[in-house]
Amino acid sequence: MKTINTSFRQMAAAVPSDIKQEVELEVAISNRIYELMTKRGLSKIEFAQALGKRPSEITKWLSGQHNFTIRTLSILSTFFGEDLIKVDKH
Repeated sequence: MKTINTSFRQMAAAVPSDIKQEVELEVAISNRIYELMTKRGLSKIEFAQALGKRPSEITKWLSGQHNFTIRTLSILSTFFGEDLIKVDKH
């Protein structure tokens, strides 16, 4: 088991910082969508229907592995009436 943990740590250390940041953002956005869905009491199916999407697309969004476009983020922020992500707009 020690070898597996050591190998995993070595592989994780080899991942470039920008890729780590990308993954962290993808997961954070996914978690925020789930939080807002839960706050509204929406199931994946209800959420998909409300947006005119397939439930499989919502599943992909919630997986933390979806590359969201600015357009989709804008649609989701408008739908929920809350920001998904915040950017300083000076």
